[in-house]
Amino acid sequence: MFRRCRNAAFPLAVILVTLLAPLRAVPAQAAAIRLLAFGDSLTAGYNLPPDAAFPVQLENALKAKGLDISVINAGVSGDTTSAALSRVDWALADKPTHALVELGANDMLRGLSPEQAEANIDAIIVKLQQAGVKVMLAGMLAAPNLGADYGRRFDGMYARLAAKRHVPLYPFFLDGVAANPQLVLGDGMHPNREGVAVIVTHILPQILGFLGQ
Repeated sequence: MFRRCRNAAFPLAVILVTLLAPLRAVPAQAAAIRLLAFGDSLTAGYNLPPDAAFPVQLENALKAKGLDISVINAGVSGDTTSAALSRVDWALADKPTHALVELGANDMLRGLSPEQAEANIDAIIVKLQQAGVKVMLAGMLAAPNLGADYGRRFDGMYARLAAKRHVPLYPFFLDGVAANPQLVLGDGMHPNREGVAVIVTHILPQILGFLGQ
């Protein structure tokens, strides 16, 4: 009798294991990367067709490498660091995992305080990091006509912020483009389609490292 009951219990155990198998924990898939391009007109694509803007060209470059990464255009033409700080919460609604912060040019062009710009960008980085977003900073250089003292105070803030908040720094967003008439619009400041392509080519290796790719 005991042997018969023990043998009968075996199929029951098999049935229970089969029924419970789907309840086993399944490893969670890695979250999709969503890169927030948070900046001013240089990010937004001032006076360019939508497909020529920096976020679009960067996303296309990433896809060309087989990476399915979304780049969110959170650039606003004319934004100062103060205006950008006021809209960080709005930008976070897009649920980015990473952010490239490109700001400061409009503060510089208006001759605003580099110390205030530094404080604003610092606050932006902190807000993003507190939301769990990984941050990379893109720097800018002051125009020579603003003087050596202003240039020293403005140019140096990006390295200070990168060190303070432990974020990677791309030193000059317009590297290879600034002052090249073939790569900028008629205003002499904003990149044209070809200029944006140069920016993407130059910054792409560091973006890939930043994204862990």
